[in-house]
Amino acid sequence: MSRLSVILNKIFKSGEAQAAERAPDVAAKGAASPAAPPAAGASPAETGSAKAAGSAAPPQAGVDVVAVLTAMAAKSGQKLDWKKSIVDLLKLLDLDSSLAARKELASELHYTGDGHDSAAMNIWLHKAVMQKLAENGGKVPDELKH
Repeated sequence: MSRLSVILNKIFKSGEAQAAERAPDVAAKGAASPAAPPAAGASPAETGSAKAAGSAAPPQAGVDVVAVLTAMAAKSGQKLDWKKSIVDLLKLLDLDSSLAARKELASELHYTGDGHDSAAMNIWLHKAVMQKLAENGGKVPDELKH
């Protein structure tokens, strides 16, 4: 499994868990908003067309990436600046944040800059990962992608 796939899975799976935790609250209030993704346990008729239309999409399209990562950071007990640092983002996800691992991720994402300039590579990597999260259905604010 690619390094990017592992990142996507960790964030989107965590987003699914958060949505499942909120599902009883939504049901208790009467209805979900029309833009909300299908609740866990939605009928096949409700989810069938969504699956057919986006089979390549992550399991939970529309995951609020900032909310997921903020919740993870609160639970971690560590002071991590995941909004700016690829190293801290990887640590938050409990992934290898070594230079070798980051170089592998950079290669996977087709980094063309100087591989010896780790500061420039790290900045590029963080933006590239945030962009990939957005491309795969995550809600990511523009300031994290650019």
